[in-house]
Amino acid sequence: MTIQSINPATGHLIEEYPETPPETVDLRLQMSHEAQLVWRDVSFQERTKRLRSLARILREETESLARLAATEMGKPITQARSEVEKCAWVCDYYAGHAGEFLRPRTEPTDGGRSYVRYDPLGVVLAIMPWNFPYWQVFRAAVPAVMAGNVVVLKHASNVCGVSQEIERLFVRAEFPAGILTSVLLSAQRTEELIGHRHIRAVTITGSDRAGRAVAAAAGKELKPSVLELGGSDPFIVLADADPLAVAPQAARARTQNSGQSCIAAKRFLVEQPIVSEFESALVDAMQSLTVGDPLDEQTDVGPLARGDLRDKLQRQVTQSRERGAKLLCGGRPAEGRGSFYPPTVLTNVQPGMAAFDEETFGPVAAVIPVADRNQAIELANRSPYGLGASVWSANADSAERLASRSDAGCVVINAIVKSDPNLPFGGVKQSGYGRELSREGIREFVNVKSVWVNREPG
Repeated sequence: MTIQSINPATGHLIEEYPETPPETVDLRLQMSHEAQLVWRDVSFQERTKRLRSLARILREETESLARLAATEMGKPITQARSEVEKCAWVCDYYAGHAGEFLRPRTEPTDGGRSYVRYDPLGVVLAIMPWNFPYWQVFRAAVPAVMAGNVVVLKHASNVCGVSQEIERLFVRAEFPAGILTSVLLSAQRTEELIGHRHIRAVTITGSDRAGRAVAAAAGKELKPSVLELGGSDPFIVLADADPLAVAPQAARARTQNSGQSCIAAKRFLVEQPIVSEFESALVDAMQSLTVGDPLDEQTDVGPLARGDLRDKLQRQVTQSRERGAKLLCGGRPAEGRGSFYPPTVLTNVQPGMAAFDEETFGPVAAVIPVADRNQAIELANRSPYGLGASVWSANADSAERLASRSDAGCVVINAIVKSDPNLPFGGVKQSGYGRELSREGIREFVNVKSVWVNREPG
């Protein structure tokens, strides 16, 4: 069986990749297991050396790596370069902090000496999505590897080229063979992979549907898992904010990665006194964006990654309009080749509409007028998701108090939501569980081991 990579901007076949056969998967997992038994004893100094080399190589190869992502999944080239640079950043971050985060911790007990140490688990399976094909992998793999684990990468089927490039990058940085191993498999074989005897833990970034399936399979095997799933992030604009200043940020928050981001703002809850001004400014900002070839330096919004994703987005817009939402701009797929969808603004969106209840994975902004901040936070939390949220106000202290009432793993005041290696990243409710990045992320896949030492026997 082969896996096809299709250029979403043209619909043309890029390449066909043979699926990794079961016997080869088994051999590669055996190699990973054996590599981990050696890697776990490699010093932090040596691991850091390899990681800094990886960061350097990422920066050297930014252009070719970015072009591959733009071709395989349609990311605008300028954003693809930024993604590669962010991967280098996370390498530098853990090179500088991993030793500190995993340093044994002494605790007083009635023993002669007692401490807590953080030992690796073994082989971690990373099931990764196509929307940030480099960043999602590096965000999960780098801390796992620095903790002494090794990673088997099962990437999305439409970014097989990126998957193979990531393995090559680790080899070029002189990590031992087996530290990061890529296998090309269809989604149907994921459960089989989770159940493999050498897999000790699983991390996935993907949809809530995929997350449920992975959590069930990992739970059946009693293997720990981290789930970073979908989001329907609220973007709350209070009446004391300047709508003309906030609207361009709202457009950017909604259309980053062509709107295909779990932490993209999707529901815009705006207090009534400034709704009209905000809507007008948001429409202007969305219509000013350039939609086109992702390899063009001027492109702001590229194609959606697949035709079926464009069709689903159109269904959500149509259903919302049928239930009373008003279309202010966009709202129809672009004609011609490719999976393009124009920046779109809906208003008068309410619970019960697809644009409110579901995750819209594309450049569609849903404006929801609210009477006051209490209704804003109530509607923001009336979602099965809880990944990120942002609050915009001239009074940052007041906005921060509102943030404490948000059902989200991350709340940002007067800026768009983004992940940062310095802070833990993850969600609640159907946005998943567990955390990536920072101190919390590197400790997800370790054995938190207590050691109690008596000075003498007896």
